[in-house]
Amino acid sequence: MKKVFKAIVRWFVKSCIYAWCKIYYRMKIVGLENIPKDGPLIFAGNHRSYLDPPLIVVTGKRSMRFIAKEELKENKGLRFLIWAFDAIVVKRNEKDVGPVKESLKTLKEGGCIALFPEGTRNGLEKGEKVKDGVAFFAVRSGAKVIPCGIKGGTKENRKVTITYGKPLDYSQYKGNKDKDILDKVTEEVMENIIELAK
Repeated sequence: MKKVFKAIVRWFVKSCIYAWCKIYYRMKIVGLENIPKDGPLIFAGNHRSYLDPPLIVVTGKRSMRFIAKEELKENKGLRFLIWAFDAIVVKRNEKDVGPVKESLKTLKEGGCIALFPEGTRNGLEKGEKVKDGVAFFAVRSGAKVIPCGIKGGTKENRKVTITYGKPLDYSQYKGNKDKDILDKVTEEVMENIIELAK
């Protein structure tokens, strides 16, 4: 019964967010045909605001679990979304393998996860080093990566556009633990995201 209730809540919340983005932000979606209908996927996008996670969740065609930092639960609204969409919560700067195992399990079962390589909002602008989480999960699981570029949604340009690129396949590296490979995959994924966000 709890699963059914949560599914209904999730559908209702997604519908509301979608309508809000369509009306208020005049949302435009590009590249939906690039998203495979089945199989494990990792959605990776640029991160500018709190709008980004729900934007990907409601437009990405697939059910997905976002990887979210624990601090977001301090906000009641975000805590509700984390519950509704079964987000995988991670504690920063702590070696907690639970979220990693949960993410890999989701991918192994053919599901989708979503995260931001920047690690934080406007990470590139702040000079933050791009995180290798996307590369780690792609190489570890063999799942394809869907790069997402988001632009607009600001005071200067309210109209938001989200563009989904073609899936990136790194299955040839599956199981490889070489840091150079992770760096290579991370760089390529980020390059795709930046190009799509132009």
